[in-house]
Amino acid sequence: MGELTITRLAQARVPTVEGEFQLYLYLNRQHTGEHLAFVLGDVVNQPEVLVRVHSECFTGDVLGSLRCDCGEQLAQALQRIGQEGAGIIIYLRQEGRGIGLLDKLRAYNLQDQGYDTVDANLLLGHGEDERDYATAALILQDLGVPSVRLLTNNPLKIASLQAYGIPVAARVPLPPRVTAENATYLLTKMQRMRHLLNLDTFAGVLPVGSNGSTPEPLSLLAPTTGALNPVGTAGWLPLNPGEGIAALVRQAAEHYRHTGRPFVTLSYAQSMDGSIAARPGQPLALSGAQAMTLTHQLRVAHDAILVGIGTVLADNPRLTVRLVEGKNPQPIVADSRLRFPLSANLLCQHPLAPWIATGEQADADRQQVLEAAGARVLRVPMNARGQVNLTALLERLGELGIRSVMVEGGARIITSCLAERLVNHIVLTMAPRLVGGLRAVRRFARADAVHFPRLHNLRYQWLEDDLVLWCDPAWEEG
Repeated sequence: MGELTITRLAQARVPTVEGEFQLYLYLNRQHTGEHLAFVLGDVVNQPEVLVRVHSECFTGDVLGSLRCDCGEQLAQALQRIGQEGAGIIIYLRQEGRGIGLLDKLRAYNLQDQGYDTVDANLLLGHGEDERDYATAALILQDLGVPSVRLLTNNPLKIASLQAYGIPVAARVPLPPRVTAENATYLLTKMQRMRHLLNLDTFAGVLPVGSNGSTPEPLSLLAPTTGALNPVGTAGWLPLNPGEGIAALVRQAAEHYRHTGRPFVTLSYAQSMDGSIAARPGQPLALSGAQAMTLTHQLRVAHDAILVGIGTVLADNPRLTVRLVEGKNPQPIVADSRLRFPLSANLLCQHPLAPWIATGEQADADRQQVLEAAGARVLRVPMNARGQVNLTALLERLGELGIRSVMVEGGARIITSCLAERLVNHIVLTMAPRLVGGLRAVRRFARADAVHFPRLHNLRYQWLEDDLVLWCDPAWEEG
């Protein structure tokens, strides 16, 4: 949040039909705006407080306009918080998704000419959504709220709060009442802004196409509901954004207690054609900002992060946590021939000394040089292909107290982890690109008789244009 600050200016008691609230007025000097927090009950140091982060909508909140669902969402949130007996409405003064009331009215006129709400904003020289939730995060911190259950249909709002250090334990849907006036607006939120709405509620009010049929609003993989309902025939389900990482942490702890070996999460980004690089040895940035933030959240959730020496030589990664708050995982590099360079960022810029896993026959003098520079060398058995035996490495890591490992690449490590059946969970980001380059999963010789797993328990989420899949591997015999 950089230099952004807020100041609490006033507080007053406000009785309503839903209960007696406290109204807090905050000043955000950087954005010259006054923002509000409407608080019911005791929320200080209470986990998973029910919270609605609501952006000002004069036409919907005050006038009851049917063009949007904003006023209805605000009323629903107040009612839900009243029923619970505690919660917060944060009211941010960012009218019209941040473009202001004047241009919002101009956008309305463009919508009446046939443009959707996103294109109308773009035609006026704005982004599709210019809102920012840093102020909301600062208000929650000022109120002493450690985590929230967020009343929202907007996955971007969840990702933004978490990026600003506010854990979102769960999403609480706010299903809209779909009418002929707001159907196109809500459909645009689903198609172009990835809002989690149930398509079934649009039956009977969607516009009819020129051929007399209802237009197909979503692709098979697009999110359609906040509840866990199957999508199409694929059986993929939308991910509860507050549950993915929390569930991984629980599974990892349980796995380590029962096996003594680290829980392994395979996490990497690829293009739609399965490429992780244009060609060997050349790095390629694929995922967007939100997907990168998710990667850093996953790093925080694991004790260690494992990559192959090829990734170090090609990308020179830092493997630190920079986009979110949290601890850095222990960096581990599989390097059978101790090619690890002394100039590597992992050795020069990481707060933790890297662990380098190598074979019994690796050069002893090179080990001394690396250890003198601060690295720790772990000697483990090699496999039949002359590579570090990852099964043996995981057993060693378990003995060293490592409970969970995140594997980020490259292709050799990804393939070996799958081939040796070491992966417990997969988080795969697919970027909307075609590269035609180096595949993430390599082929083995026929003699190796490797059987890769089927994937089940599939969940998905959209982060900007990136599709993130969460799934479990299931190996079949024979």
